Amino acid sequence: MAKGTIQVHTENIFPIIKKWLYSDKDIFIRELVSNGCDAIAKLKKLVGVGEAQVEDNPQYAVTVTVDKENKTLTFSDNGIGMTAEEVEKYITQVAFSGAEEFLSKYKDDNTIIGHFGLGFYSAFMVADKVEIHTLSCQPDAKPAFWSCEGGTDYELTEGTRTQRGSDVILHISDDNEDMLNFYTVESVLHKYCSFLPTNIYCIDANAAKEETAAEDETTEETSKEPTPINDPNPLWLKQPSECTDEEYIDFYHKVFFDFTPPLFWIHLNVDYPFHLKGILYFPKLKHEMDSSTGQIKLYNNQVFVADNIKEVIPEYLMLLKGVIDCPDLPLNVSRSFLQNDGYVRKVSEHITKKVADKLTSMFKTDRPSYEKYWDDISPFIKFGCMKDEKFYDRIGSSILYKTTDETYVTLEEYLDKAKEQHENKVYYVSDPKQQAQYVSMFQENGLQAVILPHVLDTHFISFAEYKNNTVKFERIDAGLADSLKNDSVEQSEELIQLFKDALKDDQLHIELTSLKNESVPAIVTLDEQSRRMEEMSKMFGGPMVASGPVQKTLTLNMANPAVRALAGCADKELADLTCHYIYDIATLAQTPLSAEQMTEFVSRTGQILNKLFQ
Repeated sequence: MAKGTIQVHTENIFPIIKKWLYSDKDIFIRELVSNGCDAIAKLKKLVGVGEAQVEDNPQYAVTVTVDKENKTLTFSDNGIGMTAEEVEKYITQVAFSGAEEFLSKYKDDNTIIGHFGLGFYSAFMVADKVEIHTLSCQPDAKPAFWSCEGGTDYELTEGTRTQRGSDVILHISDDNEDMLNFYTVESVLHKYCSFLPTNIYCIDANAAKEETAAEDETTEETSKEPTPINDPNPLWLKQPSECTDEEYIDFYHKVFFDFTPPLFWIHLNVDYPFHLKGILYFPKLKHEMDSSTGQIKLYNNQVFVADNIKEVIPEYLMLLKGVIDCPDLPLNVSRSFLQNDGYVRKVSEHITKKVADKLTSMFKTDRPSYEKYWDDISPFIKFGCMKDEKFYDRIGSSILYKTTDETYVTLEEYLDKAKEQHENKVYYVSDPKQQAQYVSMFQENGLQAVILPHVLDTHFISFAEYKNNTVKFERIDAGLADSLKNDSVEQSEELIQLFKDALKDDQLHIELTSLKNESVPAIVTLDEQSRRMEEMSKMFGGPMVASGPVQKTLTLNMANPAVRALAGCADKELADLTCHYIYDIATLAQTPLSAEQMTEFVSRTGQILNKLFQ
């Protein structure tokens, strides 16, 4: 048996960093700005415990200077700074994290962002050479200068910096000159650093030089103080009781550039068993399951990590918009992806619970508002229930159904109201306009149906039947004949045979009833289960799963004069045309005719008119 030691060749580390360490090239800006914020946070901590002194009212800041002329990006901070020994310790030892060491000494400090030790080396993703000018806050400290050109060799000498803090200067490589565009850098800063706890400034060095030259030619000063690109105190850090509706809405507009007001929101503020803050907004959906609507931004100590991280935010919550800041989340080296562990699942479950609690609370305490929002939030709730049974267990009793008379009821309320007319059956409408005739007949007979118009509802009614196994859902064009059936109507085999001979459809079942509305000659009803199977099959583009075509029933209305007269019609051709015509208009009340069917329908209409007025 052989034993040995794995050899790590340090000369290979920079190619790995440049190509594979980080998922996005622009991430180096986030890492270096975060390091600057950490340097300031450390200094504040030392000042707070009496281990360092600073000037009165220091204006802490991190400044990013873009110098296209000299091909450099400079990241400056006035934080804790470093001695030469600290540079040797923290910079030259890859993956040795100064943040971790600081946190081990000051365990109650949760303001430190970096944890990984590799953040600084992200600079070599875009730079041929990196320099550090730094001066420690320690009394009598000497400035230090460090320089490296992307290999294992570096230079460390006494520096020239005269003020506390650090400058990290990146000499940008030729193939990364896009990072010398001021607006590109500013955009990246807005993306990652909009809510960092220290003021962040972005300066165009070349524009500043031109402005200074212009001022020298005039006697009047025109320069303005730069404004920070970030908000160090984002709304989610405040207590919910301190925030107004106007602030919530303004924050929503600013972060998501969506100027349609949100329906409502949930402010998360958790300190135990983990730290979690954030705001989740329920947007007004433009259309059902609008995939572009949802955007939940994940932050770690106010540093943007990524959008829509599925490990933290369940898929069905992606329809929401919001920000989540959880400094305790275990991130990998690039802060771009979450390690999948039990802690992350607990955070995800807590977020889900808070959303469910908000909805059920609104249902119980402010039902009018809940009903007002229902049409917009129902796709989200139904999708969530089908994806997560725990979510359904919390929210199931708060699911509403909009009825054809424009009221909102729970399943229990609907069944309780309809129990005398149809036991444990829920009649529904999938297209209120197309099925308007059925709705009208239902209402004429004192019956009520619910409106389930979305593609998602095809799946949801099967799920609802599974969760309530004594309940059956039937579309109104499946259950109408049964609900309005009149057993006292005398069956005319002659009339039934007349329609069978005319329509020549062996699969079509024909029966007779008597409806209150005499103007309706017939209705077509479909078998609920076979129709569902066919629709599901079409939805997924596969072959029909059912064992045959959808079973149709043509129910003739014996209260209609034309239907009654057909049995004794002596004109065989007119009777045949009328049978087809009645079947067509009954079908039209349920679904549009195909182009071929419509052509035949128009032709038959003309023939009937000619027969009547010859």
